[in-house]
Amino acid sequence: MRFNRQLASIKVYEGGKPIELVMREYGIAPENIIKLASNENPFGTSPKVIEAIKANVHTVHMYPDDSMIDLKTALAKKFDVETSNLIIGAGSDQVISFAVSAKANKHKKVLTARTTFAMYEIYARQVGAKVIKTASHQHNLDELYAKYKKDGDVGIIFLCLPNNPLGECLDKDDVFDFISRIDDNTMVVVDGAYQDFAAAKDPRKKIDPKALIETFPHTLYLGTFSKSYGLGGMRVGYGIAGEEIMQALYKMRPPFNVTTLSLKAAQAALEDETFVRKGIENNFEEMKKYEAFARKNKIDFIESYTNFITLLFGNDKNSSEIAQMLLKKGIIIRDLHSYGLNGIRITIGTPEQNTKFFEAMETVL
Repeated sequence: MRFNRQLASIKVYEGGKPIELVMREYGIAPENIIKLASNENPFGTSPKVIEAIKANVHTVHMYPDDSMIDLKTALAKKFDVETSNLIIGAGSDQVISFAVSAKANKHKKVLTARTTFAMYEIYARQVGAKVIKTASHQHNLDELYAKYKKDGDVGIIFLCLPNNPLGECLDKDDVFDFISRIDDNTMVVVDGAYQDFAAAKDPRKKIDPKALIETFPHTLYLGTFSKSYGLGGMRVGYGIAGEEIMQALYKMRPPFNVTTLSLKAAQAALEDETFVRKGIENNFEEMKKYEAFARKNKIDFIESYTNFITLLFGNDKNSSEIAQMLLKKGIIIRDLHSYGLNGIRITIGTPEQNTKFFEAMETVL
């Protein structure tokens, strides 16, 4: 059977190894497995979310409210924007796919940092668009601008702030200066999946969606409930943009794309900012332990503004071997070998989980 030619160049996205698979492959009891691979919230989600899901289970036989007005209203209040500035997706990944379908094609390229969220490239290749990348793994605005000017015909530029899977984050003022030099026919997507963490650690990194889209009508801001709110399994994300971009994105959105329980869960999550704040505070307190561990063992790391940290190894160590040895001990982390990096990405867990990681890692090293 013949398929579209562009599919031949697409690599399937690989998520973090599931606990169930580790149980089967290594015979490890689930209570002895720690998943620190997918940047999920180690404390679960707010009790208010659980209550909301239970209260609405009886409605699952009915289609969800396709206007999603309750969640839009709550988000509009949070960010001081209009509900018309919002689109809800099954994860922010889906909104990324809308944007790519709207602006990229075989004549319009997609520009990214060398190492960033893999779905930007996957969605771009699905529509036959050429992907151009900087030489630097991390975001370098000078390199991005040089590629933008040299290659031409760029439909979308993706800025992952903070960046997944590396963890670095650009300053807001530098980002705004960069966007001011981009033609208004090029969409600039600011992926703020981890912005809650960056803003808490350093106010200079904070991107205000309202200021962004009002200053630059050719921008799209992305957010998610999968990280600080602990709703990875419910798949809820959103985009914030001006009227022109929203009109285009809505033409890509299928009906009823987010489930009733997901919408109710996200709305309830917004009502418990205390849960989010405590999780972020734990994250950066525990991250200090990872930094100290890395320094003690002479391992390089990237300063992180997210809920994970990236460790980079020298020639005397192999990230894939380390990841495999940790897996046999029931600890799931993310090997970055597929990104061309000899390193691993570790989600910051609970104090107990992190202690177990350090003990296992000491043995592995």
